[in-house]
Amino acid sequence: MSLIVTIFVLVFITELISWIGKSVLFDFVYALYLRIFCSAAVARQRKLKSEILVGKKELLQTSAQDQFAKWAKLRRSVDKGLADLEKLNSELSSYRSSFSLKFNGAIWLLTTGLQFFVSWWYRKTAVFFLPPGWFGPVTWWLALPFAPAGSVSCGVWQMACRRVIKVGERVVRDLVMVESESVTIPSEQQKATPAGEKSS
Repeated sequence: MSLIVTIFVLVFITELISWIGKSVLFDFVYALYLRIFCSAAVARQRKLKSEILVGKKELLQTSAQDQFAKWAKLRRSVDKGLADLEKLNSELSSYRSSFSLKFNGAIWLLTTGLQFFVSWWYRKTAVFFLPPGWFGPVTWWLALPFAPAGSVSCGVWQMACRRVIKVGERVVRDLVMVESESVTIPSEQQKATPAGEKSS
């Protein structure tokens, strides 16, 4: 893949992740991780919760004075279930925190880290050359920091890609807003017009 496309894809992925939101992405990937690697623990947690609910319901229906032995047995069962559930929840919580560290590291590596690496590795390489005289005396700025004169450097190309993607995002967002407003306006006008009257 050429350098121009590689940088664009890296910037696009970074902007896509920021648009979706890291927390939304984390929740989705973590749920997938739990299903694949910790399905037994999640199933056990679900089973414990249902057993505790059934036990509590039965405990509430049992009189502590009339049926003390049964009530005490149910109480011990519910307490044991709650203790097991708390232990399991703490295990899953530790899984979540360790997964969060790994996930954040991977996201940083895939977005910021790779962009830094590509910019550093290709710091003296031109992404593409401009025709002479297009930008006049400003041409040297496009080659900063180390690209040959008359070319566009990786850093400048990254900034340009990021800017174009952000502008594109705004345009799409505005179009979606206009579409949603045009859909809601007729329904609001229908509500404002009394049923017996016809608009001319």
